[in-house]
Amino acid sequence: MIRGGDIAKGTILVINTHPHIVVDREFVSPGKGSAFARVKAKNLRTGNVVQQTIKTQDEVEDAQVDLIDCQYQYNDGENYVFMNNDSYEQILIPVADHPDSKLYLKDAETFSILFYAGEAIDIKIPYKMVFTVVESENYIKGDTVSGATKPVVTETGLTVRVPLFIKQGEKILVNTETNDYVERVNS
Repeated sequence: MIRGGDIAKGTILVINTHPHIVVDREFVSPGKGSAFARVKAKNLRTGNVVQQTIKTQDEVEDAQVDLIDCQYQYNDGENYVFMNNDSYEQILIPVADHPDSKLYLKDAETFSILFYAGEAIDIKIPYKMVFTVVESENYIKGDTVSGATKPVVTETGLTVRVPLFIKQGEKILVNTETNDYVERVNS
């Protein structure tokens, strides 16, 4: 159990018997009455977002989850197939539950898989990842004003806006939460 005042972004709670991850939390201390947390949480099974108000002294159930490192193998059309790095067991996660994950999954890369009640329910995508640019338009220096960007496509199909000096074949660091270019990576 966790107190309402201790809930933070990223905490996993059990709401209506389903695991939810807190995506936003606002602490409110009104002048009259007790303080409370306004929580926005995403269902890890369905993706639905719910909002709840929890008094800071009330206790709510936090989900007992396990994070297991697994290597991404391939997409069979219906499932993402991972291999547990310790037991070599195959783990299937439905593509329909995580359609946007395909833009970040790279063959033989290790990801943390979130398990709840023995079931794989979420893929933890790292905050920043390195991608290789496979499609890029060429621009001539002086074509535009400073700070101009262009779209490029990575090896996974992710489209990112980058500075004009980035060329095809180069590696870039991308913020996976916002899909923003961070920096060029020297190999």
